[in-house]
Amino acid sequence: MKTLLDCKKACKVKVLKLNTKGDLKQRLISFGIMKEAILEVIEYAPAKSTIEIKVGKMRIALRAQEAELIEVEKI
Repeated sequence: MKTLLDCKKACKVKVLKLNTKGDLKQRLISFGIMKEAILEVIEYAPAKSTIEIKVGKMRIALRAQEAELIEVEKI
């Protein structure tokens, strides 16, 4: 299993599964992060505490704990 946090900078991936429930899952879906969505890793904060990703034309910052819950495959 590969998570979004395992991806390197400038990597494009497809979401396979969101391993979360409730409010966090709804928040991710509202950003467009759902099954089959294409994401691009833009930048990591120092110490990998946050990750900046691109979903469509929108840029989003996620905490490392949230990125670990998103299963992805490289495209």
